[in-house]
Amino acid sequence: MSVEGNLVPMPSCSFLTMGLPNKILHTLRQKGIMKPTAIQMQGIPLILSGRDMIGIASTGSGKTLAFVLPILTSVMIEQLRMPLVRGEGPLSLIICPSRELARQTHEVLLLYSQKRPKEKKSESISVILCIGGLNVQEVMREPGFEGVHVLTATPGRLRDMLSRRDLNLDICRLICLDEADRMVDLGFEDEIQEIFSYFKTQRQTILFSATMPFKIKKFAESNLVNPVTINIGRAGAANLDVIQDVECVEDGEKLTHILKSLTKSAPPVIIFCENKRDVDKVHEYLLLKGIDAVSIHGGKDQSERNKSIEQFKHFLKDVLVATDVISKGLDFPAINHVINFDMPAEIENYVHRIGRTGRGGKTGTATTLITPNQSEVVLKDLQHLLVEAKQKVPEFLSFATEKLLEEDKELVALTGVRGCAYCGGLGHRIGACPKLDSLNAKVAFKKNSSFGSSECFGGEL
Repeated sequence: MSVEGNLVPMPSCSFLTMGLPNKILHTLRQKGIMKPTAIQMQGIPLILSGRDMIGIASTGSGKTLAFVLPILTSVMIEQLRMPLVRGEGPLSLIICPSRELARQTHEVLLLYSQKRPKEKKSESISVILCIGGLNVQEVMREPGFEGVHVLTATPGRLRDMLSRRDLNLDICRLICLDEADRMVDLGFEDEIQEIFSYFKTQRQTILFSATMPFKIKKFAESNLVNPVTINIGRAGAANLDVIQDVECVEDGEKLTHILKSLTKSAPPVIIFCENKRDVDKVHEYLLLKGIDAVSIHGGKDQSERNKSIEQFKHFLKDVLVATDVISKGLDFPAINHVINFDMPAEIENYVHRIGRTGRGGKTGTATTLITPNQSEVVLKDLQHLLVEAKQKVPEFLSFATEKLLEEDKELVALTGVRGCAYCGGLGHRIGACPKLDSLNAKVAFKKNSSFGSSECFGGEL
């Protein structure tokens, strides 16, 4: 663990010494969670102290509890001091990049805030979910509803409700951005800045992520006040509890190779594909082979996506085929194996994908299918990642490893930066960054689109 910042509270090695309410401690014992993880040891006392924070830790390291527990503790204390009345709140706000992650975070909040038998009404906490497809106003109009303590939302839906004055942030004191890097990647930065403008008082801002790309650093510099950065391991490093198996196959053999890969472990298994078309193709192929599988991607409506996730979470289906829409933040129980039908274009997405297994201290397996025409930049990133995690490097990935590592040491000595300064990939420098190239291409396309107006091109685009 590395911690950067001034006047940092001491880490706490026990939940009992963190000042958490008995209700939360009781639920932790019921769930069999007896000892905090590294990010929780430092993160929970830090958030309770009121400091702005950037938390970087690998997937499956307990980041969700690291912000859920102190947020609930704070609102419980506030409720005892001055109970909310109808129409007030939220006191704390959690923003997630996807509906699925927002729903999962909301379920964790419900679990740790549930009303106990002898609890007074004035001590109860209300947690609300604000995503597309749910009518938040109806929930808030229910008899006996006395204000919102914690609101979990997606950026677009929250911004719409704030602009229509269906919600306000007049007394909101804390905002937590979960998977902040993904929100920036998905283009939610403008929505987040607009949401910030609705705060009426000084806010505490918390960012959580598994990686620390350049844009997150810039975002934090302009929106956080004297933050403390907690980094568990290297930002963007792979989970050491995952056994990574990389295999080279021809394009035409990938589907049959999927069946071989499925024999490596018992279900449940997640198969990741880079695009919707491949998800549908793999899903159909598995069904034809008699395998209980469901699929999810951005082209499906929300009810289909929810149904697929519920069936997979409750072990009614053995395999989930998906795009990167579920690769960040979502926690599925006991995933034994992750299969990458194809290597993602950016190494950051690979780290998130394989992080769906090997969670909570358990060991998992990740199989990745590489084709001969794969980008050399991402393969070099993958090679460095395997070396760093002490995994077996296949022969077709051996780009003179020792020579590469020596060159890397020389460049680090000259620049002070290891790998790419923009995305954190270890196998390339910023001049060859695929993520930066993709961003520049999007920016150029937007500029050309705005220039290419109907006035200039006679209405034909």
